Amino acid sequence: MEIPFDFMTLKVIWWGLLGVLLMGFALTDGYDLGVASLLPFVAKKDEERRLVINSIGPMWEGHQVWLILGGGAIFAAWPLVYAVSFSGFYIAMFVVLAALILRPVGFKYRSKIEGAKWRSGWDWALFIGGFIPALIFGVAVGNALLGVPFQLDDTMRMTYEGGLVMGLLNLLTPFALLAGLVSVTMLVTHGAAWLSLKIEKGVVRDRATKIGAWAALATLVLYALAGIYLAFGVEGYRITNEVDPNMLPNPLRKEAEMATGAWLANYGRYPWMILAPLAGLGGAVLAFMGHRKQSPLAMVGSSLSIAGIVLSVGASMFPFILPSSIDPQSSLTVWDSSSSHFTLFFMLVMAVIFVPIILAYTAWVYKVLWGRLTTAEATGADGEHAY
Repeated sequence: MEIPFDFMTLKVIWWGLLGVLLMGFALTDGYDLGVASLLPFVAKKDEERRLVINSIGPMWEGHQVWLILGGGAIFAAWPLVYAVSFSGFYIAMFVVLAALILRPVGFKYRSKIEGAKWRSGWDWALFIGGFIPALIFGVAVGNALLGVPFQLDDTMRMTYEGGLVMGLLNLLTPFALLAGLVSVTMLVTHGAAWLSLKIEKGVVRDRATKIGAWAALATLVLYALAGIYLAFGVEGYRITNEVDPNMLPNPLRKEAEMATGAWLANYGRYPWMILAPLAGLGGAVLAFMGHRKQSPLAMVGSSLSIAGIVLSVGASMFPFILPSSIDPQSSLTVWDSSSSHFTLFFMLVMAVIFVPIILAYTAWVYKVLWGRLTTAEATGADGEHAY
């Protein structure tokens, strides 16, 4: 079978598609995480909490498709990346999974018993299920920029230094925690924008937009600080020899080194990439202005900011996907850690077929559920399916 795309082109396409899938998860499930993180602070009474919870209750499950697609794409398109990352971040991913499990349980059980303590306990469980993943996802991205302590031998077997518990503690470096805070503030901004867009006017919406404005400002400042830190305080990675982009998977065929400021090289090589961090900063400004005015501009700004921040990470790291901090030669890149030529093409065909179906179904769901949620609907007075 003759494949219409060369190997290099398919590698770049899948690098871009992986970014799209991660961005899709951040934009959709991101506001779910943000709303859950805001729950104890914007809703004081039970009816207020039910209003907040029901704003995301009917849709949050569908947003998990982007997380599943992202994980599946890494497994199929970049098997070495999947193996190394899921091994190195095992405890961190277990913590995220445990936190995410609290969400469906919290949604289903909080209203099963009419008790203030019972409901309060599940509300805090929902908060944990939003805040912890938002923080750890950002910490993971920060560690990807710093490099992960692994190396490959001649048979491509991976050795990870640090162990399970110490490995988790070693992830909590100052830069990684800064990246985690950027993740939390940008998703809180996004969650507040969703509440402003979705729920009726009132005290909950007022609290959400007030917190959202501060979160947008924090995102702007923290993201700028992370960029300065990345430029002057973090050693990036660069390939030092000629690499054939059409090469078969074998990371050890390249030579790489660490150098301060290396993550900024792509912005000189491809000037158009500067649009990504500018979108991250500009979107935060728009979100701040939108929250101050309780305008839909907040949702536009937070979405633009998330897209810019996610894309800026990919733009900075390209062609690296997961660098090694103890053996730069073992670092995994777009060129040397992908699946076969045919596998990437077959996956592309499946993506062209099924991703538009997912997008069309998601758009239909949003159309059906569009409109502001009222307290009466959220508390069950106008419907029996409220959470």
